[in-house]
Amino acid sequence: MNDTVPATSTLDASTCLREVFGYDSFRGDQQAIVDQVIAGGDAVVLMPTGGGKSITYQVPALVRPGTGLVVSPLIALMHDQVAALLANGVRAAYLNSTQLPHERQEVEQAYLAGELDLVYVAPERLNLPQTKQLLQRGRLSVIAIDEAHCVSQWGHDFRPDYLQLGALADDFPGVPRMALTATATQATHREIAQRLNLPDARHFVASFDRPNIQYRIEPKTDPRRQLVAFIGSMPAGATGIVYGLSRKTVEQTAEYLCGQGIDALPYHAGLPAEVRAANQSRFLREDGVVMVATIAFGMGIDKPDVRFVAHIDLPKSVEGYYQETGRAGRDGEASIAWMAYGLGDVVQQRRFIDAGEGDRAFKQRQQQHLDAMLALCETVGCRRQNLLGYFGESSGPCGNCDTCLTPPETWDGLVPAQKLLSTIVRLQRERGQSFGAGHLIDILRGGDTQRIRQQGHDKLATFGIGADLSEQDWRSVVRQLLARGLLVSQGEYGVLGLSETSGGVLRGESPVPLRRDVLGRSGGSSRVRKSSVAEQVAEGDRPLFEALRAWRAEQAREQGVPAYVVFNDATLRALAQLRPASVTDLDGISGIGAKKREAYGESVLAVVAAG
Repeated sequence: MNDTVPATSTLDASTCLREVFGYDSFRGDQQAIVDQVIAGGDAVVLMPTGGGKSITYQVPALVRPGTGLVVSPLIALMHDQVAALLANGVRAAYLNSTQLPHERQEVEQAYLAGELDLVYVAPERLNLPQTKQLLQRGRLSVIAIDEAHCVSQWGHDFRPDYLQLGALADDFPGVPRMALTATATQATHREIAQRLNLPDARHFVASFDRPNIQYRIEPKTDPRRQLVAFIGSMPAGATGIVYGLSRKTVEQTAEYLCGQGIDALPYHAGLPAEVRAANQSRFLREDGVVMVATIAFGMGIDKPDVRFVAHIDLPKSVEGYYQETGRAGRDGEASIAWMAYGLGDVVQQRRFIDAGEGDRAFKQRQQQHLDAMLALCETVGCRRQNLLGYFGESSGPCGNCDTCLTPPETWDGLVPAQKLLSTIVRLQRERGQSFGAGHLIDILRGGDTQRIRQQGHDKLATFGIGADLSEQDWRSVVRQLLARGLLVSQGEYGVLGLSETSGGVLRGESPVPLRRDVLGRSGGSSRVRKSSVAEQVAEGDRPLFEALRAWRAEQAREQGVPAYVVFNDATLRALAQLRPASVTDLDGISGIGAKKREAYGESVLAVVAAG
């Protein structure tokens, strides 16, 4: 390693935070993490999205001599973070497949000359021998492995190339290493430290709670109409992400939303690369855009003002759900995580697991993920409490999720469960037949269908004994029994069968308390509406705030960057409130460092003076 490469900075951590990033003080564990790494120690950092993980490796990279290496799993994340760093006057770059050969060569030469503060590389490129050889010819200040949960083979975002990153300890001895993630159970946490070879690292585990996000889950009846109604309850111009399970669902939902006057764009891996790039660019740079996407979109998306994340299909795991909903409200403002969830989701996910690849242990792990997700959906307690408990964090009721704001009513479901299970038993044992939920419900409700008449199911002893419940009520019963493992879904067509625990219900030995579904829960949407960005600005300051937003939008368009790279909403609010009259007055306003003060100071002051 070449020790003659000059140091990149003589700043201390506090000065760096203030002068470069425009913040007066560190938050939470940031100071302790920064001190640990600057002193040369390793760190494992578990911190929720929006908690400020990037500061914990960017500051050490600027303070320590050399160039900080950031291992990032997605090209989109690299581009966003590098753009934001350049706006703050940081010498940042990336090496990835979007660059032409001469562009990569320029970055490589800058690194070898000691002219870069940070360089971003994907794990796949980092594992190439020529990339490691290049990095060993220069000087690294710190190695930060972002989205470190991708190393977990049992996790929800496994990336095989992460498994080779443990070798960085031997490839770059003496360089402090960091593993960072916003999504890790206790088991994944242990796996991160083991696989990335961080035995002596200091561990920092912040709370997983995102108190600004309101969690809401409602029964799925007509998901697209429900989605439109939900989006309509949000403040005008709210930006959001809608997740669907399949490419077809994504495209049809985006088209439907557009037909309802909502500015919606599709995103999935099957779209041409140029379409994905254009749609993502619009989402990042414009207000009020709704991105309808598969999980191919989102990891590392650094847009702070996403006001809602909606799911119209059930996520495969709590980790996936937490990570996806965590893309809302990164700026700390009130946001909503909404989901429509129904019987079809349960059947579909179980079918995917049964038909999927992998050995028995892998499928059991997938089933455990799904069971935990179903428990979150079906809980009659606080959703946030359930969610945090999954990550090993205890808490009291939050008072701001749908089950806290409108506590669900429970009812004794033992008799309906017995009626349903008895129908399945009679069909299987007397006739050797199995059916899905729809036909079973028709039998219980005494339906006059061609299939019932042809099969002679109107002669069953259980025919019509469930007419006291509506079809929707029965679907709720089936869904909840599946979620609790009192029923199983089998085969390609999702026929229902008994589980090992069904016998206790049939014998009346096991209680079956069920939650009563309430369609269209308000979930406190008015509370979120009152917390919209514009409404948090004092009435007398709103004209200036809107003028500053218009100025910011123009600056962002001219530079071809997202608006938040110029200034975030919190900075605009402070400017509208404080009304600085001189460049000196800009000092101390959160988010305005030396570079942005120099770049935008006079222009901002002119907007304030005109306002």
